Amino acid sequence: MALTTENLVEVPGMASRWVRLASGARAHYMTSGEHGPAVVLLHGGLPGSSGLAGWRFMAPYLGERGFRVYCPDMPAFGLSDVRPEHWPRGMEDFVDFIDEFADALCLDRFHLAGNSMGCMNTVNYTVAHPDRVLSFALIAGDIGDVVPEDVKPPQGQFHMTAYDGTREGMRNMMEAIIHRTEAVSDDLVEMRYLSARDRLEAHRQFWPTLLQYRHLVPWSDQNRAARLATKGRLDRLDIPGIYLYGRQDILTPVEWGYTQEDHLPHVQFFYPDDCGHQGQTDRPDLFNPLFHEFFAHGTVPGELADNAGVSDRRPELPLVKRG
Repeated sequence: MALTTENLVEVPGMASRWVRLASGARAHYMTSGEHGPAVVLLHGGLPGSSGLAGWRFMAPYLGERGFRVYCPDMPAFGLSDVRPEHWPRGMEDFVDFIDEFADALCLDRFHLAGNSMGCMNTVNYTVAHPDRVLSFALIAGDIGDVVPEDVKPPQGQFHMTAYDGTREGMRNMMEAIIHRTEAVSDDLVEMRYLSARDRLEAHRQFWPTLLQYRHLVPWSDQNRAARLATKGRLDRLDIPGIYLYGRQDILTPVEWGYTQEDHLPHVQFFYPDDCGHQGQTDRPDLFNPLFHEFFAHGTVPGELADNAGVSDRRPELPLVKRG
């Protein structure tokens, strides 16, 4: 199947849309569903990432089941605005982008979820604007300085800087982080390659701030440090939250999930098997119904929770519904 005229993979049930933000940026997003509560899904930060690439299996599922789903392309990704004045300088710019995006689409309150960099952006947005987030779901990322800065993530088998700028390099990168390699189609590789090629400099500019997350802000810049601090904020929220971390993640191994769980007492953790770094792509059979149940009812049925590897490292939170 060839790409669309916008160089996108065609996915039934998803539509390509554009909106002008208050900053003047031209923002692209994918959407699914016409009625019901709003869900915003945030993609990861490897080159070529986008709302479509990250959420093509989940968005139509939720859209068919009573949600309005929005998958924006973050600055420097997907079909985002290529003008230098709209390139991200650091992680805090993504918080502003999400807020402008929600304003432009009149999303007063919404469910929010993110994978990898999208996990970080979900965390940063939620602590900055808790009044707008109905609930949040995290997948395989980082949670800021709520984890002590001297605690380092374990080194995985794949490094985030491994992409070499070629089509074959894009395929190798995707097959490394996605456990279900049959999900890495020729069209997906081409879509991601073209997006990454056209935003190489924009991505390169902000990339060090992602690699240094939790250590990115010089202490001389206290204003930036305050914006991105999560300690004493994320761990105090009473907004319902879940966190899924694949047991076969080779980018940041599952032990990093255990470390984060120890610092988030109010978030329910799951550790699904046969699941790598992009869990929503590896296990849509688990992630799709789990997200639907959580966003629709605020709970996860016990059998589904068990299948998704609900954590046994501490007592389950009440959102796991038994009986």
